[in-house]
Amino acid sequence: MLCFFDTNVLIYLFDKDSPNKAAVARQLYSRLVREKSGLVSVQVLQEFFVTLSKKFAVTLSPDDVEREVRDLSALLKVIETDVALVLDSVTLSRRYTLSFWDSLIIQAALRGGASVLYTEDLQDGQVFESLTVRNPFAGIRG
Repeated sequence: MLCFFDTNVLIYLFDKDSPNKAAVARQLYSRLVREKSGLVSVQVLQEFFVTLSKKFAVTLSPDDVEREVRDLSALLKVIETDVALVLDSVTLSRRYTLSFWDSLIIQAALRGGASVLYTEDLQDGQVFESLTVRNPFAGIRG
Protein backbone atom coordinates (compact mmCIF):
# COMPACT_ATOMS: atom_id res chain seq x y z
CA MET A 1 0.00 0.00 0.00
CA LEU A 2 1.45 3.35 -1.08
CA CYS A 3 1.18 6.29 1.33
CA PHE A 4 1.75 9.99 0.70
CA PHE A 5 3.33 12.34 3.26
CA ASP A 6 2.13 15.91 3.59
CA THR A 7 4.79 18.36 4.70
CA ASN A 8 3.43 18.81 8.23
CA VAL A 9 3.97 15.12 9.06
CA LEU A 10 7.59 15.18 7.92
CA ILE A 11 8.34 18.38 9.85
CA TYR A 12 7.54 16.56 13.09
CA LEU A 13 10.62 14.40 12.49
CA PHE A 14 12.58 17.44 13.72
CA ASP A 15 10.19 18.98 16.22
CA LYS A 16 11.60 18.63 19.75
CA ASP A 17 8.66 20.66 21.12
CA SER A 18 6.20 17.90 20.17
CA PRO A 19 7.90 14.66 21.31
CA ASN A 20 4.81 12.45 21.01
CA LYS A 21 4.10 13.57 17.47
CA ALA A 22 7.80 13.31 16.60
CA ALA A 23 7.84 9.69 17.78
CA VAL A 24 4.78 8.84 15.67
CA ALA A 25 6.28 10.61 12.63
CA ARG A 26 9.60 8.78 13.03
CA GLN A 27 7.90 5.39 13.35
CA LEU A 28 5.66 6.01 10.32
CA TYR A 29 8.50 7.39 8.20
CA SER A 30 10.83 4.51 9.09
CA ARG A 31 8.19 1.91 8.25
CA LEU A 32 7.30 3.44 4.89
CA VAL A 33 10.96 3.88 3.91
CA ARG A 34 11.67 0.27 4.89
CA GLU A 35 8.65 -0.93 2.87
CA LYS A 36 9.50 1.44 -0.02
CA SER A 37 5.91 2.64 0.04
CA GLY A 38 6.31 6.34 0.87
CA LEU A 39 5.54 9.16 -1.54
CA VAL A 40 6.01 12.93 -1.57
CA SER A 41 5.65 15.58 -4.24
CA VAL A 42 7.91 18.36 -5.43
CA GLN A 43 5.57 20.72 -3.54
CA VAL A 44 6.21 18.81 -0.29
CA LEU A 45 9.97 18.96 -0.82
CA GLN A 46 9.75 22.73 -1.39
CA GLU A 47 7.60 23.34 1.68
CA PHE A 48 9.82 21.03 3.75
CA PHE A 49 12.92 22.99 2.77
CA VAL A 50 11.36 26.37 3.52
CA THR A 51 9.91 25.26 6.86
CA LEU A 52 13.09 23.57 8.07
CA SER A 53 15.17 26.55 6.97
CA LYS A 54 13.02 28.98 8.94
CA LYS A 55 11.60 27.08 11.91
CA PHE A 56 14.71 25.06 12.75
CA ALA A 57 17.43 27.51 11.67
CA VAL A 58 18.90 27.48 15.17
CA THR A 59 19.45 23.72 15.27
CA LEU A 60 19.90 22.87 11.57
CA SER A 61 22.52 24.44 9.34
CA PRO A 62 21.76 25.15 5.68
CA ASP A 63 23.87 22.08 4.84
CA ASP A 64 21.80 19.96 7.23
CA VAL A 65 18.57 21.16 5.64
CA GLU A 66 19.85 20.45 2.15
CA ARG A 67 20.94 16.97 3.24
CA GLU A 68 17.47 16.25 4.66
CA VAL A 69 15.78 17.32 1.42
CA ARG A 70 18.18 15.15 -0.57
CA ASP A 71 17.50 12.20 1.75
CA LEU A 72 13.74 12.56 1.37
CA SER A 73 14.02 12.70 -2.40
CA ALA A 74 16.21 9.59 -2.41
CA LEU A 75 14.21 7.52 0.08
CA LEU A 76 10.68 8.38 -1.06
CA LYS A 77 9.14 8.33 -4.52
CA VAL A 78 8.75 11.94 -5.71
CA ILE A 79 5.71 12.95 -7.76
CA GLU A 80 6.51 15.72 -10.24
CA THR A 81 4.31 18.77 -10.72
CA ASP A 82 3.22 19.54 -14.26
CA VAL A 83 0.44 21.44 -16.01
CA ALA A 84 -1.95 18.48 -15.94
CA LEU A 85 -1.50 18.11 -12.18
CA VAL A 86 -2.13 21.84 -11.68
CA LEU A 87 -5.29 21.78 -13.80
CA ASP A 88 -6.60 18.65 -12.07
CA SER A 89 -5.93 20.40 -8.75
CA VAL A 90 -7.91 23.44 -9.82
CA THR A 91 -10.86 21.19 -10.67
CA LEU A 92 -10.59 19.31 -7.35
CA SER A 93 -10.29 22.57 -5.44
CA ARG A 94 -13.49 23.91 -6.95
CA ARG A 95 -15.36 20.60 -6.60
CA TYR A 96 -14.62 20.17 -2.87
CA THR A 97 -14.08 23.83 -1.93
CA LEU A 98 -10.51 23.12 -0.84
CA SER A 99 -7.47 25.33 -0.97
CA PHE A 100 -5.51 24.95 -4.17
CA TRP A 101 -2.46 23.80 -2.19
CA ASP A 102 -4.39 21.01 -0.42
CA SER A 103 -5.85 19.99 -3.78
CA LEU A 104 -2.35 19.83 -5.28
CA ILE A 105 -1.28 17.49 -2.45
CA ILE A 106 -4.33 15.27 -3.00
CA GLN A 107 -3.84 15.14 -6.77
CA ALA A 108 -0.14 14.28 -6.38
CA ALA A 109 -1.04 11.48 -3.98
CA LEU A 110 -3.65 10.16 -6.42
CA ARG A 111 -1.21 10.38 -9.32
CA GLY A 112 1.35 8.39 -7.33
CA GLY A 113 -1.19 5.65 -6.63
CA ALA A 114 -1.33 6.30 -2.88
CA SER A 115 -4.26 4.90 -0.97
CA VAL A 116 -3.48 6.93 2.17
CA LEU A 117 -2.58 10.59 2.61
CA TYR A 118 -0.96 11.35 5.96
CA THR A 119 -1.72 14.95 6.96
CA GLU A 120 -3.02 17.14 9.76
CA ASP A 121 -4.57 19.59 7.32
CA LEU A 122 -7.64 17.66 6.19
CA GLN A 123 -10.41 15.75 7.93
CA ASP A 124 -9.32 12.31 9.16
CA GLY A 125 -11.20 9.64 7.22
CA GLN A 126 -12.16 11.92 4.35
CA VAL A 127 -12.04 10.12 0.99
CA PHE A 128 -11.09 11.54 -2.40
CA GLU A 129 -11.60 8.91 -5.09
CA SER A 130 -9.31 6.03 -3.99
CA LEU A 131 -7.41 8.12 -1.42
CA THR A 132 -8.21 8.18 2.31
CA VAL A 133 -6.96 10.99 4.53
CA ARG A 134 -5.38 9.88 7.80
CA ASN A 135 -4.15 12.12 10.60
CA PRO A 136 -1.41 10.02 12.21
CA PHE A 137 -1.56 12.31 15.26
CA ALA A 138 -5.30 12.10 15.91
CA GLY A 139 -5.77 12.09 19.67
CA ILE A 140 -2.09 12.84 20.41
CA ARG A 141 -1.04 15.92 22.32
CA GLY A 142 2.45 17.28 21.90
